[in-house]
Parts: sequence; structure tokens; C-alpha cells
Amino acid sequence: MSHILSAVAWPYANGPRHIGHVAGFGVPSDVFSRYMRMAGEDVLMVSGTDEHGTPILVQAEGEGVSALELADRYNRVIVEDLVSLGLSYDLFTRTTTGNHYKVAQAMFKAVHSNGYMIEQTTRGAISPSTGRTLPDRYIEGTCPICGYDGARGDQCDSCGNQLDPVDLKNPVSRINGETPQFVETEHFFLDLPAVSEQLSEWLGARSGWRPNVLNFSKNLLADVRPRAMTRDIDWGIPVPLEGWEGNPNKRLYVWFDAVIGYLSASIEWARREGEPDAWRQWWNDPEALSYYFMGKDNITFHSQIWPGELLAANGRGAKGGSLSEFGDLQLPTEVVSSEFLTMESNKFSSSRGHVIYVRDMLSRYQPDALRYFIAIAGPETSDADFTWAEFKRRTNDELVAGWGNLVNRTASLLNKNVGSIPALDDLQDIDRAALAASEAAFAPIGELVRHHRQRQAVSEAMRVVGDANKYLADTAPWKLKTEDPARMKTVLGVAAQLVSDANTMLAPFLPHSAQKVHEALGGEGVFAPMPQINEVDDLDLPDRHYPVIQGDYSAQQGTWGRRIVQAGTAIPAPSPIFTKLDDDIVEAELERMRSGEA
Repeated sequence: MSHILSAVAWPYANGPRHIGHVAGFGVPSDVFSRYMRMAGEDVLMVSGTDEHGTPILVQAEGEGVSALELADRYNRVIVEDLVSLGLSYDLFTRTTTGNHYKVAQAMFKAVHSNGYMIEQTTRGAISPSTGRTLPDRYIEGTCPICGYDGARGDQCDSCGNQLDPVDLKNPVSRINGETPQFVETEHFFLDLPAVSEQLSEWLGARSGWRPNVLNFSKNLLADVRPRAMTRDIDWGIPVPLEGWEGNPNKRLYVWFDAVIGYLSASIEWARREGEPDAWRQWWNDPEALSYYFMGKDNITFHSQIWPGELLAANGRGAKGGSLSEFGDLQLPTEVVSSEFLTMESNKFSSSRGHVIYVRDMLSRYQPDALRYFIAIAGPETSDADFTWAEFKRRTNDELVAGWGNLVNRTASLLNKNVGSIPALDDLQDIDRAALAASEAAFAPIGELVRHHRQRQAVSEAMRVVGDANKYLADTAPWKLKTEDPARMKTVLGVAAQLVSDANTMLAPFLPHSAQKVHEALGGEGVFAPMPQINEVDDLDLPDRHYPVIQGDYSAQQGTWGRRIVQAGTAIPAPSPIFTKLDDDIVEAELERMRSGEA
């Protein structure tokens, strides 16, 4: 058994998340984590809401509330949505906890004491109308390298080069369109050039990554430079150094503290489990594996900034140094980045109403229908488009008519003609071949999920479903009730095993329906464990309370592979697993989108 850290990108708490967000970080990480638990691995899946930075302040001011009040509101909304989607976090927390503040400040001090935080005078972007610092990502202009019009102040999405806002030609604020003012200011910079050799060695030793992610990450090293890790802002984590700590307008950069959240959430999880050092099994053991899930716009922070911070905290750069209090922190095994999901051929845009939020989607459609679409047609290695017509087609043709029909037809025939699962007596060649092919599919499907090829994995699982449907069609047990009832029972016993096999293979993708299928075959207890919301007290701050996502997923541990269906198990009258979508939902949803409704 290996220790597997499933580190999931932290959704920003300035609003509800839309389906494009969960297509990048949510569903892929959950499918992987659920499978790895089923394969017998010891998984720790952590994340939380990212709650610092200027965008939170800007929106809070616009709504007439404090930054913390805004973060509290959307933290709860996001927690509820992710639980509804069935994302099996061991801990989903937030960056405004006392625990996170302590860990982030300790990491900063460790990096600083090892010499990798260097103080520099720089030119920061200020909003002329408010006097507030503008975050890099809220400034756009023309890339000075490739000429792309629409480059951000931290990175050009066209050529991939890192930028500073002052480098942009014709820079403007995305907040209000004004031209930013650049003023001199003192900040701490992470000395990435001092760890660039180690970053290059680490990336050079990576194998099995998605080629676009690895190539992009290696290309970043061509123009490696120090990156600012503090900001002129009054909302965030104070800089934990004498002369800086008391400054009300200097805070740690939100992206410095956000990636530390993977570590702080692991530590909070361990503290809440009553084993304060348990997190070290996932962070200090060289044999442990760690996988970071995100959209492609966050690759830089996970394949350069975060590994740079880890190397600096470990004292493993050109300047040397000693290990921090957190010990020998292991670098990511893999950065698993998805591409972008568009909607009806256009980018998601909340301001233009071209969006569907997770909450609204799940209020009208089954969570597994969305999970299935993301798994089978999502942006795994290239941008993908969500259309209502395709969502309806895949739900009706593949989930309802394919998988759901197999389950309901098998359970109905068993319930009406036998009442229970029959023994597998007198197997014929067609039966043995069907059973052997189904069992043989577990290993390759598992390997595909393990290596983040989920689209192919779920396609293979649905092929197993198709083969099982063909087996039923070829054997036609409904014709055997009077002609050969013994043969009918054997066929239905085989069909029950094929359904059970397919359900296990699909469980990481479709956990809600997996539980229903388990019960349709007479199963009892928990088959596909679900996350839950727990209201907790902050471990370090008095009178501070917040919701977290936790869960007991032990029922699924080590269950990948064939489970022999038990002869004699009573089969109840079945009910549909999936809801067929009416033809008019496509036009109704398009009209809702055109009108700007949720």
C-alpha cells in the first residue's frame, strides 16, 4: 500500500463555481482518489477555499460587506456544491484558518532564513481611482514578447512566458478599464534562479506527465526570474518578520499562501484526527506519491512556484540551507492539468451570463450525469465544449439507454422470474467468455485511471456495459422461462455478475448511481461512500467556526476487482437509475442562458 496525496486546486471564494471549474479540478481528482482507494492505496485528498487577495476585497466592497463576510458566504456555497457533486475530500478547509496562517508564516520564515526570500524594490501597479494595489492577473495588455493582445500581468497564455505588469504594452485594469499607475515599493521575492538547477533536474526526471504540461513547465525555466511573494494590500496573511509584521498594508501574496494550503490542510486533517504528525506519511516519505489537480492556467504555480518554495524550505538550492520544521518535504510526483471547458463554443463568463453554476446544474440534473459528461467528454488533454444537445444525448443514449437499461432489465428479470440471484450452474461457453472478458477489464481500466487517462477508462467501462447488453440480447433469457427455466437462471446469474463488475468499474466516475446499482442487486450497506459537511471550531482562533468537507471512505478501500454476487440474495423490484431528459430541455436551457438566468 502506498501513500497517495491527492492535492486539489483551491477554488477562489469570490463566488459560486461553475461547471468549467469542476471539470478542471473537481471530477478528475475525485475519480482518481476513489479509484486509488479501491485499489488499496492510502489516499489523502485535501483542498479548501482560497480566500485572500484583491479580488475578494473588490467584490466585498461592491457588496458592502467585509472581506471575511464575503469569504464566509462563498466558502459555504462552494462546500455545499462540492458535496452535492460527491467529491470525496478527506478535508476541504479554507485559507483563513489559524492553522493555515501558522503554516504559511512558518514556511515563509523557513524560505527566508535559508536565503531564498530576497528583498527588492519594484514597481507595483496601483489603481489611480482607489489607491489600491492591482493584482497581476487583473492587469491586461499586449505581450512584449509575442505581441498577443490579452496577456495578463503575470503570464502570457499565448507564448507561456512569465511577465510583470510593468512589462505589458498598453496595460489596463480588468476591474474598471483604467490605466494603472506604477509606483516604487519594497517586496520580498522568491529567488527562483537560485533553485532553477534543481527545478530542471526534477522536471527532467518526470515521466508519464501529459506532454503539454511537462513541455510548458520546462519552457518556464527558459526565463526564470525572482517572483514577488508579498503584496501591498491589507487583506491576507501578515509578513512574519520584524519591521514588516506590523505593517497594515503588506501581506503575503495570495498565490504564496494558497499553494501552501496543500500542506496546511494535511496538517489540519492530522490534528483533527488526533494524530498531529500523521500528515508526514504523505509529505516526508520519499516513497509517497503526490498528484496535483488543476486547470491549465495554474500550471506555473504548481510546476515552478510551489516546487521552488519546497526546495527553498528544504535548503536544496544554490544557497544551501537547512530543513524547515516540516522536515524533508517531497516535490510533486505529477502536475495533472486539464485544459479548458467552454460552453456552447464560448468561454464561461459570469458577467455576461454565459455560465452555469454547479448549484444550478445539480438543482435540475443528476450529479452523475454531469460527472459522466466531464469524464467522457471533458477537457482532459485538449479544450472541450459543453453543449446542452450533447449533454442530453450522452445522458439519454449512454447512461439511460445503455447502463441504466442493463441494470433495470437485469434486476427486473431477476425480480419477476427468480426473486433472487441464482447460482451459476452449468455454464456454457458464451457464459464463460462473457465472465472472463468482464473480469479481464479491471486491470487495464484501473491502469488508465492511475495514469490520468480517464476518458479512455470510462469509455472502456462503457464498452463492458455494451458487451453485457449484447450478452443479454444473444442469450434472450426472457424467452427461456418456459422453454428452459434452469438455463434462464444461469443466464440471469451471469448477467447479475456482469452488472456487478461494470458497477465497480464505473463507481469512481458515477458514485451516486453506483450505490443505487448496488442496492438494485440486493446489496446492503455503503458501497460508494459520500462526503459530508461538518461544522467545526477553528483549532487556533477562538469563536471562529466554519464548515468542512470530511468523510469515511473505508467501505471502498481495496474493493477494485470482481465481487462475486451471492446466490440467494433477494432482488427487489427495480426503479430507474437515471432520469431520461426531455427533448425540450435543450431549447429551455439555451433560452435560460440567453436571458441570463441561472
